[in-house]
Amino acid sequence: MEEKVYIGIDISQDSLDMAAYPSGQIWNYKNNQNGIAKTLAKLKSVKPELIVMEATGGLEIPLRDALDEADLPTAVINPKRIRDHGRSMGVLAKTDKIDAKVMAHFAAKIEPPAQPARSKEERDLDSLLTRRNQLNDMLTAERNRLKQHGESGVQADIKEHILWLESRIKSLDKEIKEKIQQNPTFKAKSELYQSMKGVGYVFSSTLIAKAPELGRINQREIASLVGLAPVNKDSGKLRGKRMIQGGRAMVRKAAYMPVLSAIRYNPAIRALYERLIAKGKLHKVALVACMHKMLTILNSMAKNNTPWRCPALAV
Repeated sequence: MEEKVYIGIDISQDSLDMAAYPSGQIWNYKNNQNGIAKTLAKLKSVKPELIVMEATGGLEIPLRDALDEADLPTAVINPKRIRDHGRSMGVLAKTDKIDAKVMAHFAAKIEPPAQPARSKEERDLDSLLTRRNQLNDMLTAERNRLKQHGESGVQADIKEHILWLESRIKSLDKEIKEKIQQNPTFKAKSELYQSMKGVGYVFSSTLIAKAPELGRINQREIASLVGLAPVNKDSGKLRGKRMIQGGRAMVRKAAYMPVLSAIRYNPAIRALYERLIAKGKLHKVALVACMHKMLTILNSMAKNNTPWRCPALAV
């Protein structure tokens, strides 16, 4: 039998360090268009079972897009999981080559599922949503700064920047809506998700771009994917506070306003929220539970291709 090859790729600003498991071979290429082309050529020659890389705040996007186009099996992993795996191996040193080897070992021993290859339309929509999120963060920061500065000159400059940011976000919103309307699959998904009370175009667009697995995974997997599964912190008789962590933060962030709306206008979500508050749960805890329920329902809707139907109105 031909031995399976697993690849780990450490991505930095300037270079791509690639390691193979079990051979331990190392390759290094520039993190530019030519280097990515050489990386793809090497990967195609070794025919990897799985390629693992870390989510690096955007540095991984050009390579990830190229891997998708080449239809190579790829999993983008939270860096914390890779660090924890390295510690379990007894690896304390940290260099780009060592990190690549740890990722290759992680790929072979953990075998995380490869993420679905994204089409160009999906990648373009993802980029637009990411940029919208960046501008929205800038807008929030500028609005907070406006409250802190009493000097009229500084205030005028901040107000001008706020107007520009609002204008750019409005332009991006228009472009995102056009992308969705032009793609029959996106349009159908958007209409399906927005049939649920509380879900608007921003959240539905984020789900299409950032959680394409929706409808193909189970309840537990969707909670873990978005980082809404509470993590136990218990040891012996000590019962620690349950926390949510990891997952796709942008999806979780985009769910915040919709769940607040759903608590007011969606009977199923409102009933859960009121029941948890009546039991003495904190507002934040109840909010996370409602987010979890929303995503579970949306996952079921996507799986069965069935629009939202309020249980209270069911015949």
